Amino acid sequence: MAKLKIEQVSLSYGEEKIIEDISIDLCHNEIVSLLGASGVGKTTLFNVIAGLHKPDTGRIMLEEKDITESAGYISYMLQRDLLLPYRTVEDNIILPLQIRGIKKREARRQVSSYIDEFGLVGTQKKYPRQLSGGMRQRAALLRTYMFSQEIALLDEPFSALDMFTKHDMHNWYLKVMERNPISTLFITHDIDEAITLSERIYLLSGKPGRIIGEIKIDVPKPRYKDFYLSEQFTQYKKKIIELLAKEAEVGV
Repeated sequence: MAKLKIEQVSLSYGEEKIIEDISIDLCHNEIVSLLGASGVGKTTLFNVIAGLHKPDTGRIMLEEKDITESAGYISYMLQRDLLLPYRTVEDNIILPLQIRGIKKREARRQVSSYIDEFGLVGTQKKYPRQLSGGMRQRAALLRTYMFSQEIALLDEPFSALDMFTKHDMHNWYLKVMERNPISTLFITHDIDEAITLSERIYLLSGKPGRIIGEIKIDVPKPRYKDFYLSEQFTQYKKKIIELLAKEAEVGV
């Protein structure tokens, strides 16, 4: 049974329809990507899932509970890390726990067991400005994980990183998720990134944005070394490009 179900969701801003009749699901401890070009409504869909926007039609189901228009059930990390510059790394990470009413000392104790796991040892008392982009993203991901260890929405969390740092972060993230699994919906417009991280990929295209296909990556995790250089990887990429190109031709 799906952990999260998005059922026939549509949303318009004024007279402009942004997303139309979107139905997707997310299973327990699965990483699923929403792949599409800029402007197809990926972030709008995330805002609906997170309870920040009311859809015109459709609903969001968390297991058997209807959470449409209900914020606070699902953690949500935007493209920018949004670490508070006046709080240390440690105090940024504990923020979700403090919002829930947990005292600072206890919140720090709960977070401490994850600091090493997320590769943040030695950064706890530093401020965000003292960290590299990759380290800031690690801290932001741990803060997201502390908000909810059930479901996370990640909106292009690695898009601002250079190619080499992004590749390292992909490998790191997959290793962390093996040990600390959380059901994850992941927005990206990077085909390689989607194939590398996902069990399944939903393709979004068009105006309004809609689902045009679903790709299952039938390579178990942990994936073999240099999977991204393999013929298998190339075939997945070719299939995705062909589907997106076909849709673009239809829309012309």
